[in-house]
Parts: sequence; C-alpha cells; structure tokens
Amino acid sequence: MRGMETMERLETTDSLGFAKKPERTRVAVAMSGGVDSSVVAAMLAEQGFDVIGLTMQLYDHGAALAKKGACCAGADIHDARRVAAAMGFAHYVLDYETLFREAVMDEFADAYLAGATPIPCIRCNERVKFADLMQLARDLDADCLATGHYIRRIDGPNGPELHRAADPAKDQSYFLFTTTREQLAYLRFPLGGIETKAEVRAMAARHGLAVADKPDSQDICFVPEGRYTDVIEKLRPGVSQPGEIVHLDGRVLGEHGGVLNYTIGQRRGLGIASGEPLYVVKLDAEARRVIVGPREALGASEVRLHQINWLGDGAFADAPEGGWDVAVKVRSTRPPTPARVVPGPDGTAVAHLSEPEDGVAPGQACVFYAATGTRVLGGGWITGRR
Repeated sequence: MRGMETMERLETTDSLGFAKKPERTRVAVAMSGGVDSSVVAAMLAEQGFDVIGLTMQLYDHGAALAKKGACCAGADIHDARRVAAAMGFAHYVLDYETLFREAVMDEFADAYLAGATPIPCIRCNERVKFADLMQLARDLDADCLATGHYIRRIDGPNGPELHRAADPAKDQSYFLFTTTREQLAYLRFPLGGIETKAEVRAMAARHGLAVADKPDSQDICFVPEGRYTDVIEKLRPGVSQPGEIVHLDGRVLGEHGGVLNYTIGQRRGLGIASGEPLYVVKLDAEARRVIVGPREALGASEVRLHQINWLGDGAFADAPEGGWDVAVKVRSTRPPTPARVVPGPDGTAVAHLSEPEDGVAPGQACVFYAATGTRVLGGGWITGRR
C-alpha cells in the first residue's frame, strides 16, 4: 500500500520544484535505454512537462549492438527511441564517442597500467553526463536535466543538498560524489524517493513501456562481460608485460603476465603456490611487481585523498579543529564507516578511519557522508593508504 502511495504522489505532484505549470517547464531527460531513465521520462511526460529525451552514443555502434545489458549501446538507443515515440516527446541521439574515449576510456586504461583501480562510471557522470550533456540541455532551453539515478536532491537552508536514495540497495551516491553545487542546482532525480526497484518496474508496466522487464546493467558499459584487460589491450596494444610476484618479506614467489591483471585485495588466480592465504596488497607498475601478503596487510586506517569535492556547508578547508567528523565509503559495496577527514593543501585530505578497511586502492573513491542522516558531503580520489 505504501508503494502505491509513493507512486501516486510522484505522478500527481510537481516533484521538480518549479513555481510554474508543468507544460511551461522544459525538462531534458538523460535516457540510457534502461527501465529507470525510461520511467523518469514517461512519468514526467504524463505529468505534462515539456520533455526532451537525450541519449548518448558513447562507443562504436557496431560493437555496441552485440553488447546486451549495457548503457548507451545500440539496442539501448533503440529502446530509448521507442519510449519517446510511445510517450510522444522529442528524442535526440548524440554522438559522444570521441569525447567518451578521451575523457573516460583513455584514463581508465592509463590508470590500470599505473597500478590503480579506476571507476569510469564516476568519470562519465562528471565529464560527460553532467558536463557536455548538461550544457546541451541548457542550449535547448531546458529548465533542468533529469536522470534515472537513485539519489535524492533536497532543498536545504543553504541550497540544494545531495542525499542517499530511499532504497539503500539501489543507492548510487558513491558514483555521484563529484557532482558540484552548480550542477546540483540544475539536476533532478525523480526516482530517489522510490523505496524499491519493483515499484519502478510496476510504473514502467503501467505506462506500457517495453523495457519494464529489461535487466539492469551490471558491467562497465564499454567492458564486455567484465573483461577489462581485453579493453586495455585494445586501447594500449602490447602493454601487458610480465614481471615478478613478490611477498612483502621480499621473497619472489613467481611471475605474472601483466600488472593490469591484478587488483588490490585479490586472492584467487594469483598463479602461485603458498602454504598461507595470500592477497594482492600493492601494485608497483613501474617495477612491474605484484606484491602479496597476508589478509591483515590489507587493512588501512589512514587514506590519502586528492581532488576533493565538498558539498557540505561552508568551505572544506574551514574544518573544525581536528577535521570533519563524517562517515565514509571507500568501496561502493561497503556501508559508510565513521572517520575524521583532515583537509590538506591544494585540494588534498587525509581520512582517518575509526576501523581499518580492507581493499583500499589508489584510483578508488572515498565518499563523505554526514555522521548521522543521509546527506552526501562530497569526497575525493584515493592516492594512497596506510
């Protein structure tokens, strides 16, 4: 019953917060072809908003046609177009292939080759969706850009705030920490208050959308079947060079076929025989070494960060004495844990964790949350740990 009330509320009220009639409000909707963004577009169109659908083609169209379950692939573009036709609003497909490769894919490959563990989905939101796509929405005189992300935008006493989604299992705040205050003022996330994905699928079915039962995308969109090494080899031919697998105590335990085949925290597939469980604890790309050790060596209590994006009240550098008391996530799948974040020079910071966290790797994100409640306070990129 509560789900039906949520659905009714979203469909009968102006959830976008504009003080004018929906038909006088132009909304650009970022449509990936999936069920979430399709429901957003259909829901807003039904409410009477002047909807324009925008779909990005991000990589080779021919290859994309064979890649099921990925965002912005050929079949998904077709699905987005069908939703727009069924609901009667304009739809445009934008060729962002070159931009996507330069802003996202190239960095993804270079970061792995440097021994980091990148998150291209965050860079895509930051550099493509919330940059060029947002500018296009402005050029089309749209009042806002709406997306199917599971996160909430709430108007607070000091302006719009970013908050975790009502459904913890679908919350995407970790992947949106680089959203700026200016972007947040223009963005809308109509699905952030939905309590279950089942409600969204029910809404899609009620609107008669063919994507109602479409599976969620699980992989990075340009990485077929999760085989990221194949993509890196294609982008940087001949880079997979062999090297040594070395224990923390200095013993050489074996050889590997390329640092890019390993990630921090990995245990399986090391290709070495040992009398104890060993994990990858460090990647030395320059020396082509994979360093392994016992599980306890994975724990990190201090995480070094750079490129801080702060969404809290006041300036990040004006922290209380001793730093900001927050909760942080150092992996997308981990719950927030208490920490104290101390600002440093030139957009850097150090996060002191209350309890050691395993698998902290350079290239991953450390996202800040309010110590209590659901507010997202920003975050930074991990450069090291101790």
